[in-house]
Amino acid sequence: MENNCIGTVQIADDVVAIIAGLAATEVDGVASMAGNITKEIISKFGVKNLSKGVRVTVAEGSVAVDVAINVEYGYTVTDVSVKVQEKVKTAIENMTGLNVTEVNIKIAGVEIDK
Repeated sequence: MENNCIGTVQIADDVVAIIAGLAATEVDGVASMAGNITKEIISKFGVKNLSKGVRVTVAEGSVAVDVAINVEYGYTVTDVSVKVQEKVKTAIENMTGLNVTEVNIKIAGVEIDK
């Protein structure tokens, strides 16, 4: 098969982080993404940061992802974590073609519905 490559494609780390953040928030039991105080203040002023709570390390076609989430009260933390890992890995690999080597989950808090 001939390779008709006319250039390179580079995917910014922020794009991968946005994909991971969106995928994580689609999982039942994830109340929100966790983030630092600066990002929380920015989001209150209307600048939505979809990569909040996500750190991505891309090296030679592979990706390591750290995701910080807040879990909804009543959900099993381990079940939610495994589902987030699977969803994030699948989303990144399908959308970018990069190989996801690890998805680390940090439970930053538990949110109670008021």
